Amino acid sequence: MALLQERDGKRLHVKSKLMGESLVGRSFLDSLVVAPQKRLFPDVNVVKIGGQSICDRGAKALPPIIDEIIANKEKHKILITAGGGTRSRHIYSIGLELGMPTGVIAKFGSSVSEQNALLVSTLLASWGGIKIGHDDVTKLSIYFAQGCLPVMHGMPPYDYFALPVPRTRIPVHRTDVGTLILADLIGARSCIFVKDEKGLYSDDPKKKTDAVFIPEISVDDLLARELDDLIVERPCLEILKNSEVIEKIQIVNGMEQGNITRALDGEAVGTVIYR
Repeated sequence: MALLQERDGKRLHVKSKLMGESLVGRSFLDSLVVAPQKRLFPDVNVVKIGGQSICDRGAKALPPIIDEIIANKEKHKILITAGGGTRSRHIYSIGLELGMPTGVIAKFGSSVSEQNALLVSTLLASWGGIKIGHDDVTKLSIYFAQGCLPVMHGMPPYDYFALPVPRTRIPVHRTDVGTLILADLIGARSCIFVKDEKGLYSDDPKKKTDAVFIPEISVDDLLARELDDLIVERPCLEILKNSEVIEKIQIVNGMEQGNITRALDGEAVGTVIYR
C-alpha cells in the first residue's frame, strides 16, 4: 500500500484515485472508471410475498403460495421477503397522530414486516424455511447448500435513519424497495413481487373498473405516464433504472395457482417492468 506525505509533512494519504477527493464533485464522479458490478448470487430468485395482499389474508391466501414455493424448491433457489401489510399501515397511522418522526415510523414498519417473515418461515419450517436477518446475506450460499428456504423481512434497514419526506412522514422506502435493493445487492436472477392483482394497471383496479392492464412497460415509459397509483413503491422505478444487474421486475397474482412457478421459469406472466 503506497503512502504519500503532504508537503507540510503533517498528513499521510493512501495513494488511490480517490485520494484527496471530496466525492461530491460531479465532473470527478462522472470521470471515475469502475469495474462492472459483481453478481454475488446470479442463480437466486428473490420473491416477495405481499403483506396486505397475501399475508393478511391468512389461510385464504398463504397455504397455496407456500405449497407452490415448496414445489419449486428443488428446481430454483428462492430467497423470500415479506411485506408489512395492514398492521404496518395501522401503526403508521398511530405514529402520525402522535407526531412521530419518519425514522420511528420506519422502525414500526420493520417490526411488522419481521413478524410476517417469522410467520412465513414458520410455515416453511418443515421444508427448510429459516428466518434470517439482513446481516446474513453473506451466508446465503451456506443456507442453500443445506437445502434451506431463507426468509427475510422486506423493510430496508434505514430504520431510525429513514430519509425525511414531505408532508406525510410515511417512509417511501418500504418493503418493495427493500426487496429490490436486496435483489440488486446480490445480483439476483429475478425479482418477483407476489400480490393479489394480475399486475400493473393504469389505475387501482379495485377502485376504478375502467383501469387498463399493462403487461409490459419500460421504466422510462412508466415514469413518463405519471400514474396516480402504482402496484409497487415509486422509488423502485429509479432503483431499477440505475441497477447494473437487475434488468426487470415482475409482478404476479399469487391468488392464481401456478403464476409463481411460471415467473420462476421465466415466463412473461403478470406485468414485467424492464430497465
